[in-house]
Amino acid sequence: MNIVHISAECYPIAKVGGLADVVGSLPKYQNALGVEACVIMPFYDLTFTKKHKFSKLYSNTVKLGSTSFDFRVLKLESSELGFTLFLIDVKELLFKDYVYSFDDTDRFLAFQKAVLDWLLTFKEKPSIIHCHDHHTALIPFMLQECYRYRPLNNIPTVLTIHNAQYQGWFDYDKLSYIPDFNVDNVGLLDWDGVINPLATGIKCAWRVTTVSPTYMEELKQKANGLESLLTAEKKKCLGILNGIDVEVWNPEKDAYLVKKYTVRNNISGKKANKKYLCEKFKLHKNKPLFIFIGRLVGEKGADLLPEVFTKVLADKNCTVLVLGSGNKDIEKELYKLQSGYSGHYNAYTGYNEKLSHIMYAGADFLLMPSRVEPCGLNQMYSLKYGTIPVVRSIGGLKDTVIDITKKNGFGICHKEATVAAIIKAVKKAITLYDDNQQEYRKISKKIMQIDHSWNTSAEAYITLYKSII
Repeated sequence: MNIVHISAECYPIAKVGGLADVVGSLPKYQNALGVEACVIMPFYDLTFTKKHKFSKLYSNTVKLGSTSFDFRVLKLESSELGFTLFLIDVKELLFKDYVYSFDDTDRFLAFQKAVLDWLLTFKEKPSIIHCHDHHTALIPFMLQECYRYRPLNNIPTVLTIHNAQYQGWFDYDKLSYIPDFNVDNVGLLDWDGVINPLATGIKCAWRVTTVSPTYMEELKQKANGLESLLTAEKKKCLGILNGIDVEVWNPEKDAYLVKKYTVRNNISGKKANKKYLCEKFKLHKNKPLFIFIGRLVGEKGADLLPEVFTKVLADKNCTVLVLGSGNKDIEKELYKLQSGYSGHYNAYTGYNEKLSHIMYAGADFLLMPSRVEPCGLNQMYSLKYGTIPVVRSIGGLKDTVIDITKKNGFGICHKEATVAAIIKAVKKAITLYDDNQQEYRKISKKIMQIDHSWNTSAEAYITLYKSII
């Protein structure tokens, strides 16, 4: 079985969010299970592409309307990723020092067409084409409807929705960018009067998956306008929980850590990493340390954090460290807190892979008060590092974190994304840490042994592929 994953992101080449982590892990685990999986993504002007060598496999031109663009297909020469990596180089559109921008319709349409033009040259066609999010969601339509790609239209397609809030909408003035097809079927492209790539992919893909079972059910109620479509297409939809790459996220092997550790010595290991964080960010070492890592946007509940931290830190019985970027107003509000809560609060604005690993290892609790969380990987990372998650029970968080008040529980959960609910959960965590340190340590060791590796999920996807080949 030959699986082709097509994505705008893939760790460690280009990462904006969890999409990159999934696409950088799933193919590797699938290969380990005996199938042949590769990744095709854009060639960006980023650190990874500058430091690695690539060989050219193919070149051609791709047209958007009346404008032609040259493109090349490149292959990563090293085998370090655990899967074969191909990159589509459309210099004028894709070779940038960023992943997403204002002109993404043109950029990702050119990318998708170039991918399919290259696949037309294959003597042995892929067994499955697995598309990820709206950036690649027009591929199932083009395979099914466009005359140019008829030689490929018997290849089964899978579309994974990582986040339904982003759908790639564009107007009909760019309809000519899509290769010729029977215009009687133009309705497949339409949703609410515009071309909607994600909706199109849901209509045309052979199977549609989301990154957790609960998120799939939630989308039928709240999917940024696609609720009725997902309900109508429910027979081909399936939620498969994401996993994490335990080669990358493993405190026993993690080269980023100040001190590596196992379940057996996790107390001393976490203490050493916490000491580093507290010294670097001038935080009190003897208080429970809460961290937030992620995009500072409303979707993640980050707009609630300034008020939460203001009220929680007034008692001075915990410390908080934030790592992330996003909404500039939220960034400013979080930055302001540094002057008022010296010794108890600090923030790092931006992306820092090394720091994130040390934070998972050194923190006592992870905050995830998300309004929307399709799967969530951060809570799985924190579990692996023995850091107790404090989360809102929604989407994948509901699938992966059980409240400590329930049987076999190990996390702290709240139902609403409100300031009051988050504060209540934080105080519950502080009480656990201060008043029952023995139980805290027992839970910390227990959660490190929960298996959220990609093995189970990779097998589930392979089973899905086999059912449609």
